[in-house]
Amino acid sequence: MPDELPPVAGLGRRAVALAIDWTLASVISAGFFDYHPMATLGTFAVMTIAMVATISASIGHLVVGIGVRTPGRGPAGPLRALLRTVLLCLVIPAVVWTADGRGLHDVAAGTTVTRIR
Repeated sequence: MPDELPPVAGLGRRAVALAIDWTLASVISAGFFDYHPMATLGTFAVMTIAMVATISASIGHLVVGIGVRTPGRGPAGPLRALLRTVLLCLVIPAVVWTADGRGLHDVAAGTTVTRIR
């Protein structure tokens, strides 16, 4: 059924992926911006938008075998990646979940994080 969202990836995989992505952003921020908090957040956002818009997964997602998909398992694309990442960076939409385990940032963007392997 093309309009159904694929099953949501487990919280453990999503948390590990987020930790990997945040660590990479922190290392870049420390190397170029003296680990300024806003530089870290900005680096995280740019990395996430670029990766999710092009390959529907961040580096952390790829490491743990998950990806961002739309109904019918299509790629996220640039607009969904932008909206999802902006809301993720605001934190609250990412820590409030629906009954099916999706964060509000994914609900707003029409995406879900699912296992890809």
